[in-house]
Amino acid sequence: MRLVRRRSHSYDLRMTRTDRYLARGPRVGIRHFTAADRAEFTGLSRQSTELHRPWLFPPDDDAAFDGYLARLQEPLREGFLICEHDSGRIAGYLTINNIVHGAFRSGAIGYGAFAPAAGRGLMSEGLRLVLRYAFGHLGLHRLEANIQPTNRQSISLVERAGFRLEGFSPDFLFVDGAWRDHERWAVTREMVPEDADDRTDR
Repeated sequence: MRLVRRRSHSYDLRMTRTDRYLARGPRVGIRHFTAADRAEFTGLSRQSTELHRPWLFPPDDDAAFDGYLARLQEPLREGFLICEHDSGRIAGYLTINNIVHGAFRSGAIGYGAFAPAAGRGLMSEGLRLVLRYAFGHLGLHRLEANIQPTNRQSISLVERAGFRLEGFSPDFLFVDGAWRDHERWAVTREMVPEDADDRTDR
């Protein structure tokens, strides 16, 4: 099993047959959503309302979660839970939407931390794992994050991960009852250090 190292942190991007995680960092692992996550995820969403509003509205009841899970099964989406691998607790989530292959090989990400994990660096670690998985196993070249300018925590997260500001999109997404302006941030495979770029077993 090969280990990938960056800034003294180890990132294991090889999934064993007995490991539930697609990739592991020092404190978190990433894995796909399952129906068994319904109660924990929705409970954390309700607990994190103050943290998320007015930018995020993740599923907070059973019906909403089931619909969300069904959409994540579509071929142009990938959904990941970011979990503390020692305890298995969900720290946050990240989805890749609108995946386009061919010459583009791109997708748009959405994400959120839950209140118990906020400010602990777990989302930063999880985002780095997803970048490596997307640019390796999924074969993507570019990931984009569209963020409202007032959401400074989210902007700081992608800045730390190496995203660059590419532009501004007025009235871009309908959020919380209105069309909202967004900044467009993106990262390409070339912007991820080579020593952190690895292909997982397919």
